[in-house]
Amino acid sequence: MNVLVIGNGGREHALAWKIGQSSRVERVFVAPGNAGTALDAENVDISPSDFPALIKFAKQNDCGLTVVGPEAPLVDGVVDAFQDAGLKVFGPNKAAAQMEGSKAFCKKILRQADVPTAEYRVFRDADSATRYIKDRFPHEGEDVPVVVKADGLAAGKGVTVCHKAEDALEAIHAIARDKVFGDAGNQIVIEERLDGQEASVLAITDGQAIVTLAPAQDHKPAFDNDEGPNTGGMGAYSPTPIVTPSMMTEIEERVLVPTVHALKRSRRPFRGVLYAGLIMTNQGPKVLEYNVRLGDPECQPILMRLKSDLVDILEATVDGRLAEIESLQWDRRPAVCVVMASDGYPGDYDKGHVIRGLSDAAQMTDVKVFHAGTTLKGSDVVTAGGRVLGVTAIGESIANAKLNAYTAVKKIRWEGAWCRKDISDKAQISPS
Repeated sequence: MNVLVIGNGGREHALAWKIGQSSRVERVFVAPGNAGTALDAENVDISPSDFPALIKFAKQNDCGLTVVGPEAPLVDGVVDAFQDAGLKVFGPNKAAAQMEGSKAFCKKILRQADVPTAEYRVFRDADSATRYIKDRFPHEGEDVPVVVKADGLAAGKGVTVCHKAEDALEAIHAIARDKVFGDAGNQIVIEERLDGQEASVLAITDGQAIVTLAPAQDHKPAFDNDEGPNTGGMGAYSPTPIVTPSMMTEIEERVLVPTVHALKRSRRPFRGVLYAGLIMTNQGPKVLEYNVRLGDPECQPILMRLKSDLVDILEATVDGRLAEIESLQWDRRPAVCVVMASDGYPGDYDKGHVIRGLSDAAQMTDVKVFHAGTTLKGSDVVTAGGRVLGVTAIGESIANAKLNAYTAVKKIRWEGAWCRKDISDKAQISPS
């Protein structure tokens, strides 16, 4: 069959690449895609927000399955639109996608499901949120262990981890008064700051059965040693030693299963990827947030290691027969993804710089360069985003995979290119 992938980032490149490996797939289209998907699939110049045009294309090109990559169209109801048109589409509907579309809604579901998570308060305006911080932390210089979040979608950047009162007050001002994240800041969630290592556990569910993917660890802060502002993710590796088999069982039983059941009880049955962002505390794993799609960049190392046919899994989810899928097959070797970014990211950055060395990196064994923010300008591949490439490599060990990934990174260059140098280093100090 033909498959349509919606989106233009690194996650969508990885999806198109893996879907194209299925013996059941003839053509893969990506709307709108990027310079990388143009090599591994066929790009279609349609915006992810133009639902009528996407539906028309899927019908005209006999697409037996559509896979939605990014969160924004899911939250806006693209799955509902495709289903109303009688088309098969992978992803949660608009109601269920509120797990990512509203952090306040997500926390409400977690509380109903008795899933471990941070204590929180929701505020509808800057004044009440400011009063809460000043009343709760009246002493100058004291530690202010809170996290301030924009309620809605903010491309992974609407979260401020605070240590001082001014951190929290500045975040409140930016979200609710300056509206730096637009309507995403119509509500503010303030929750307790949890300490520990973070991990990502992604599960595919049809609302009944749950199939967990290999655990991964993302690196959100911009700079080495987890310093600097939060980003959409500067790299990831899979598996992560911090999530042991026994821990994975606990996460399934205490986090994933109760969440799926709570959504079903609330008449928002979930079909798609449920991505739990977790923090490993002294009291066990707690949920920081849920996403309703594959993580980017976690998707890249996870799909590099997946040996099972992804299309079989996606289609079984859409059809409500995920229980028929046998255990997933994985490459036993770990994978590491290093994000190469534009100068200035996650702030303002230039676009249009020519990228050199991609063909040299492509010749390396067990390496795949996934494009995130790229486009074609004539025969040149040029930068078109903040996170530009996800250089992903497999190795016999995490250290070896890291070496392979950074060796490939050194072959690629453009004006202002940079990356973190410590992706996967936490694995060396995690419990095995």
